[in-house]
This record gives sequence, C-alpha cells and structure tokens, in this order.
Amino acid sequence: MKLQTSTRLAIFAILELSAREGLQLSVADIGQKYGVSSHHLAKVMHVMGRAGFVRSVRGAGGGYQFAGNARRMTLLDIVQLFENSSAVEQDTGRADATPEGQALREILGEIDKIARATLGSVTIATMGKLLNRRGVHDGARSKTALSRRRNQPRL
Repeated sequence: MKLQTSTRLAIFAILELSAREGLQLSVADIGQKYGVSSHHLAKVMHVMGRAGFVRSVRGAGGGYQFAGNARRMTLLDIVQLFENSSAVEQDTGRADATPEGQALREILGEIDKIARATLGSVTIATMGKLLNRRGVHDGARSKTALSRRRNQPRL
C-alpha cells in the first residue's frame, strides 16, 4: 500500500505529538526531523486541526499538541483525511466491462476492505508501544536523542 506524502507526515506528526502528550512541538521541529518543508507540514497540521486531532498553541513556545485519544484514534482515522476512500478505480473502458475486468475489480475491492480493516484496528497507542519496543519513543525523549536523529542522513 502506498500512502501520499501528506498522509505519512500526518501519521508521523501524530506519533510525535502523542508521545509527548501535554507538550507542544513546532512545525519546524517536526519538519526538520522528517526532512520536509515547514510549509507542507503546516498544511497537513491545519487539516488535522480542523479534524480535532491536534490543537494549535499560539505565542512564544507555541506549536501543536495532540488533542485526540491515542487508545481510540486509529491509523484509518488519519488516512481518511488525506486519501481517497477507495483504492479501487472506476471503470475506465471496455476492458473493465469484461468478466476479467469485473473479477479484478472485485479482488481489488476485497484488498481495499482488508487494508481498511487493518488500518482501523491499529491505534496510535499501539503504534506508540511498537515504537517504544524499538527504542524510538520513550514518552519524553531527551533533546540530545532528538537532535542526534535530526543529524542523521535521510534515506
């Protein structure tokens, strides 16, 4: 499954913010970690703010805070903000009207249902636990560890 850049950034930002519940991070901090422009990330954060997933904190030391419930919010909740509702394309011609085309569309529809069910079963809390097991998030990662990751080359 391939996700749009905006979707991936939204997931990364939610994971960063939920790992630091009650604290705020700036768009620049998150953008720097993932090597993306603050402008692009700001658009993503605006969409998530309208959805109630994050809240903006203005003023000195401001930024964004996680506003959801990590045990209830799923990857599907985030994906639905940025992706088409179905990966199955509509009929595009005579080939799709054939029995083979219809069978392929049916199979792709099943794959889409499975992907949606899987994304809907993985919560932000579950992702956080996975990251903790891998030593990525500890809930209050030190600034040294964060800056070390920022200086690593992007792959």
